[in-house]
Amino acid sequence: MNLLERGWAWLLDYAYVGFWQVQGFLFRADPGQYLAPAPGAPDGKAPVLLIPGIYETWQFMRPIADSLHRAGHPVHVVQKLGYNRGTVEAMAQLAAGYLEEHDLTDVVIVAHSKGGLIGKFLMTMSSVAPRINRLVAINTPFSGSVYANFFLLPSIRAFSPHDRTLQTLLANLELNARITSIYGRFDPHIPGGSFVEGARNVQLDTMGHFRPIADARVLREIGRAIGAGERDAA
Repeated sequence: MNLLERGWAWLLDYAYVGFWQVQGFLFRADPGQYLAPAPGAPDGKAPVLLIPGIYETWQFMRPIADSLHRAGHPVHVVQKLGYNRGTVEAMAQLAAGYLEEHDLTDVVIVAHSKGGLIGKFLMTMSSVAPRINRLVAINTPFSGSVYANFFLLPSIRAFSPHDRTLQTLLANLELNARITSIYGRFDPHIPGGSFVEGARNVQLDTMGHFRPIADARVLREIGRAIGAGERDAA
């Protein structure tokens, strides 16, 4: 991939971010609309918990919420996460509280970027781990990002490959069989990629860190990952 292609991917990625940040702020969807199955959708589908990335509210993941809701999944969000600026552990505690409060079981976590780290952290928590079936992560820095080393903000430096929480999660290989990691051929924020040892890794011909959230290929793979998990559990 040449520099022109990479530059164009960067531009489109941030144009997408700008659109959805404004869209999510001005035209906020009611998360309650996703709790009941869509009309005509099949019943009995596993509940999904959406976890966005850093500086993203759940509204940023509405393309995924819409797709899964149409497929019959009740979709849950943790509004207390806000813009997801806290530590991975603190955000996981908030998500755990939601799972317990609503007594959710057989949950599929669908997460973007930092949300995938939060999802895996949840799978290590004895209080809520039995409630979680699997994790489907999109463009998550499971091995960190070297770019994080150049930032002073603790919220960004937490993605450094040397971060203690990230290293602990990375060393936990036992959980990886229940993880699907979806990522593209070029992610400007995660140059090392999102491959996870022992997980189901799906690399698509997509580019960007944010824009793939609404890509039809990504949405299809999310559905396939959930379906594969349901078949394994049967």
